[in-house]
Amino acid sequence: MAPSLRQPDARLRSATPARSAARHRPSFPSPAAPGGRAFVAPWHRERRDPDFAEELDLARRGHRFIAGIDEVGRGCLAGPVAAGAVILPPGWCPRGLRDSKLLDRAERERLAVEITARAVAWAVAFVEPAIIDGINILQATLLAAQLAASRLAVRPDVLLLDGTLHLPELSIRQRVVIDGDRLCASVAAASVVAKVARDRLMVELDGRYPGYDLARNKGYAAPEHRAGLRALGASPIHRLTFNSCSIVETATLWEAVAEGSPGG
Repeated sequence: MAPSLRQPDARLRSATPARSAARHRPSFPSPAAPGGRAFVAPWHRERRDPDFAEELDLARRGHRFIAGIDEVGRGCLAGPVAAGAVILPPGWCPRGLRDSKLLDRAERERLAVEITARAVAWAVAFVEPAIIDGINILQATLLAAQLAASRLAVRPDVLLLDGTLHLPELSIRQRVVIDGDRLCASVAAASVVAKVARDRLMVELDGRYPGYDLARNKGYAAPEHRAGLRALGASPIHRLTFNSCSIVETATLWEAVAEGSPGG
């Protein structure tokens, strides 16, 4: 009688496809997880409405003033990088608050008015293109976040920071939350006030440096913006260390305009 083949253990048969499926699920950085990444379970859904879970956890630990911080304009070709800092009243969240990237202009404007009127404290800071070119965009982004936190009228007990931001120059407790602008109300509020302030500035700069459609693209690499760069060259508010700007000549048009202007 021929010997029977041994069947694989049922646990191994079921575990192997599960491990394979896990490797194909979306994941995110998590230092505490095996391999440094955690997988998103199939029943998880993307959250769009931020809440106070992080703020409440910090409040239970004795922290009173919790400031959310977020940056805007990091990937732009022109204009400053901006950062907002907001301390919200405990439990207060304006209707419709979300990450600024998920809102239209009218919603952002409405929310910015409500946030700045009701916040315990808020601040926005800009770091200009010349400094970005001098110290690189990462360091300029950290500098903007540090300035925004330092300009709050009320000193925060702890900072809630979005993404990979960390401010070693500030002697304040800090907590970094991946996708904090989507998850934390304070960080989402900071993203809104920073975005609205920077957008308004870019509309003003469009009047000073026409031809790049900055009022609409806000300095991002839209086709009209790239066309302006090819036609006019880079203006004084372009980030010359960025690839799309470094391959074109710096325009002398704006120097001529400045020299011909009253008081120039």
